[in-house]
Amino acid sequence: MSPTRTSDVLVVGGGIIGLVTAWRAAQRGFATAVLDPAPGGGAAQVAAGMLAAVTELHFGEQTLLGLNLASARRWPDFAAELTDFTGHDLGYRRCGTLAVALDADDRAELRELHVFQRQSGLESEWLSGRECRRLEPMLAPGVRGGLRVDGDHQVDPRRVAAALVTACERSGVVFHREWAERLEVARERAAGIVTREGTALAAGQVVLAAGSLSGRLAGLPPEVRPPVRPVKGQVLRLTVPPRYAPFLSRTVRAVVRGGHVYLVPRENGELVVGATSEELGWDTTVTAGGVYELLRDAHELVPGLTELPLTETLAGLRPASPDNAPLLGPTGLDGLLLATGHHRNGVLLTPVTGDVLAHALATGSLPDEARPFTPRRFAAAALTEQPV
Repeated sequence: MSPTRTSDVLVVGGGIIGLVTAWRAAQRGFATAVLDPAPGGGAAQVAAGMLAAVTELHFGEQTLLGLNLASARRWPDFAAELTDFTGHDLGYRRCGTLAVALDADDRAELRELHVFQRQSGLESEWLSGRECRRLEPMLAPGVRGGLRVDGDHQVDPRRVAAALVTACERSGVVFHREWAERLEVARERAAGIVTREGTALAAGQVVLAAGSLSGRLAGLPPEVRPPVRPVKGQVLRLTVPPRYAPFLSRTVRAVVRGGHVYLVPRENGELVVGATSEELGWDTTVTAGGVYELLRDAHELVPGLTELPLTETLAGLRPASPDNAPLLGPTGLDGLLLATGHHRNGVLLTPVTGDVLAHALATGSLPDEARPFTPRRFAAAALTEQPV
């Protein structure tokens, strides 16, 4: 085994969640390291980057809504700070979102969502089909109505990941480009990580931020193993040639035959179309069926889309928890914290996750806004389900 190297905080996982945690920890004065073979990779390379606290609202997720809104409010200042510090353009656009329906059933579902949004104190405006097409002329004539949400924005997750790598480097974060193999526990406390290559990395505190892989780390005591599973998402990227511009002016989401599709236009001419949601374990194969499904639904929404060049097809894994909300902060094992389980909201929740984990690392506790998302909520549920 290689000699031990020590840090105050060791973050396992170099996706955007791990990177923002490391950056904020370093800003707090912690000697911080990140363990990941390819920092800046992971789900951010596939994600579309919608900052959609309102249009992503799902029934039964009212508690998560508060955290999503808190993070959405932080995005403008977070983007400005990260850009000022690194010089990276994040592709942050305050362009708003339009959610539309193409038939009567989908219109009824969207109407229910609108009522739910208003009951939750959110701002959204119901538009007729004609008003939707006036905003976005490329929409299909059959659009039956929609919701205009000016507060839901977008960012380019690939640029965010690259900027966070730079921010970490400039803040003195050390990168270990290896795979984590095993958590080391000494005297009932997380003590560090042994890498696949046999390097021992000691740490005062360990943050497990490895996305859908978080539950697979060897050495985790069963009672603190995060119940995170992978949910596959296939995504397409197209290019809008200059002769077609402007194609779409804002993010457009739709319910098509009960399924969800979104189109995210970037200022650089890229158009992201996504995403499937598949419970297929660790499979990341791009399939003909997945591509067909996305193009079919997107074509019904915006018929001119099929004239655009298809430049990239990708599949990634969302880290999903049993209640679709993240696991943040200290666990039942001293010295071990979690930052995982963000599911479809990882990009949106990046600013608040960094702040919450930095607070937890410094104080040992969660701020009020994050207390519903303690990893211990699942351990408590497991204990109550034990037979008497």
